[in-house]
Amino acid sequence: MTLSNVNGSKLAEMVLQGAHHLKNNSQMIDALNVFPVPDGDTGTNMNLSMTSGAEEVKKISEDHAGVVAQALAKGLLMGARGNSGVILSQLFRGFSKAIEDKQVLTTKDLAQAFQGGVNTAYKAVMKPVEGTILTVARESAEEAVQIAEREEDVVAFMEGVTKAAHDSLKRTPDLLPVLKEVGVVDSGGQGLLTIYEGFLANLKGEKAPEAASHVSMDDMVNAEHHKSAQDFMNTEDIEFGYCTEFMVKFEEDKLKENPYDEESFREELSNHGDSLLVVSDEDLIKVHIHAEYPGDTMTLGQRYGSLINMKIENMREQHTSIVGDKKTEKSKEKSNYGIVTVAMGDGIKKLFESLGANIVIQGGQTMNPSTKDISDAIVQAHAEQVLILPNNKNITMAAEQAAELADVDVRVVPSKTIPQGISALLGFNPEAALSENEKEMTDLMSQVKSGQVTYAVRDTQIDGMTIEKGHFMGILEGDITSTQKDQLETAKELLKAMIDEEEDEIITIISGEETSQEELDKLEAFLEDQYEDLEIEIHNGGQPIYSYIFSVE
Repeated sequence: MTLSNVNGSKLAEMVLQGAHHLKNNSQMIDALNVFPVPDGDTGTNMNLSMTSGAEEVKKISEDHAGVVAQALAKGLLMGARGNSGVILSQLFRGFSKAIEDKQVLTTKDLAQAFQGGVNTAYKAVMKPVEGTILTVARESAEEAVQIAEREEDVVAFMEGVTKAAHDSLKRTPDLLPVLKEVGVVDSGGQGLLTIYEGFLANLKGEKAPEAASHVSMDDMVNAEHHKSAQDFMNTEDIEFGYCTEFMVKFEEDKLKENPYDEESFREELSNHGDSLLVVSDEDLIKVHIHAEYPGDTMTLGQRYGSLINMKIENMREQHTSIVGDKKTEKSKEKSNYGIVTVAMGDGIKKLFESLGANIVIQGGQTMNPSTKDISDAIVQAHAEQVLILPNNKNITMAAEQAAELADVDVRVVPSKTIPQGISALLGFNPEAALSENEKEMTDLMSQVKSGQVTYAVRDTQIDGMTIEKGHFMGILEGDITSTQKDQLETAKELLKAMIDEEEDEIITIISGEETSQEELDKLEAFLEDQYEDLEIEIHNGGQPIYSYIFSVE
C-alpha cells in the first residue's frame, strides 16, 4: 500500500501512537542513563513531555496537518520536563512552524518539517553536544531531505527516516566517549527513535498490544492546579480533595510477600482518585494522585517498602483561596523583585525561603518541573522582575523557556546545584538592577564547590571506576570521585577531595531525609579532627536521593 500524503487526522494518529510507544519503552530508556543515580531521567521526562503534547492533539477536531502540529508543539512546550523534554519540544516546535499552513503533507513537506525541527532545536541549545538526541534528529532529517527527492510514498519515506535515526543512534557511542565506556547508546536519541517507530507503525497500519490511538491521563501529572476553570466551579464539586505525592523505597522482605507490578498497582490506585501518576524503577515508586483519603493510597504503597518524600495539599482550601482572592489579586500592586527557585526537601525549602526566595517549586533530580510549572511560579511571584534559580542542570532549559514566555522581565541564574543556588541567593541585592543581580549572582556560583552522596541503582563502570549496585557514590561537581559500600566512608572520601585547607573556610552540610543523627555526629567529629580551622554549618535538608549535600567555600 502506498500513501501519497498525510492529512491532519493521520498526523494526529501518528502522534498518539508515537506517544504510546514512547510510554511503553520509557523504563528501558531510563536504564540507558549514563550516571547510575536513581533519577528516572530521560525516558520519564520524554514520556511526560510527549504525553502532554498528545493530550493537546486529542483536543483537535480539524482535519488540518498544520493545526495538529501546532497543538503538539503547544502541549510539548508547556509540558516539557528536563533537558530531553525541552529539546523534544523544540524539535516539534520547529517541525510545526515549517508546516503550519499545510493541510496535507507530502514527503517533501515532512522532510522540510524534520529539518525545521533540527534548526530550531540547535538554536535552543547554547553548546550542542554531538552523540545525543540532537545528532539523531539532525542526521535522520538530512536523510529525510535526500529521500524526499526521490520518494513520494510516505510509508517508504518514514521507513528510511526511521532507519537513518536507528543508524545514527548506533553511532552515538563513537561520538560521545562516555557512552562507549559505559556501553550504551544515547538515551535521548533512543527516545526520539522510539517516537519515530511509533509514527511508522501507524503509517503501516500496525498496532501495539494495546490501543495505540489512546493515551491515558492516568500516565501523566496534570500540573495545572490553578486553571482558569476554577472560576466556573464550586469548591464542593471537587470530588477528590487532596493532592497527594509520595515515594516508596522498595524493601526486599516486603516484596517477597507482595511482588510489585506497576500496572496492577496503578489500576488499584485508580480506584482511589484521579490525576494519577505511577513511575517506578528498580528501587523506588513515585506516586501522584488526587485522592479523598490520602492515607489509604499510602497504605497501599507501604506493602512494597517504606514511605519517603510525602506531601499532601488540600485542594478545596486552595480553590477557595484562589477564587476568593481573584479580585484582590487584580488590584494588588506587584513587587519590584520576585525570586523563584527549585528544591526538594522541606528543610532546603525553608532555607531558601529564609534567604529571600518567594516561590520554591518542589522538584529536582527525581521530578523535573515543567515549563508550565515554572511559568505558573513566575506569575505567582507577582513581581515586575523575576530571578529563577533552577539548581539543577536538567531544569535550566525549562526555566529559560518559561522566561521567554513570561510577560515580565525574567532572568535565569543557571545554578546547577543547591549550594550554587544558596551562594547565588546570598549575593542578591534588592536595590540593584536586574542585569547587575544576574551577573553578581552568577559570578558567586563559581566560588562554591558542590558535592553529593547518593547510591548506585545498578552495576556500571565509568571513568575507570567500577561501581556496584547499592554502593554509595561521592559526586564532586558532577563527577563521581569515590564509591564505597559504607555511606559514612564515602562522605569522608568526598570531603577530602573537596577541601583545600589553605584556601577553604566554611563547609556546609545538608543532611537527607534518611541520614541518621548518629552518622551525622560522626561526620562532624571527623571534620573537627581533620580540619580544626574550618567553620562547620549543618542543616537538616530532608531531601530524598542524596543523603548528603556538601558546600565548601
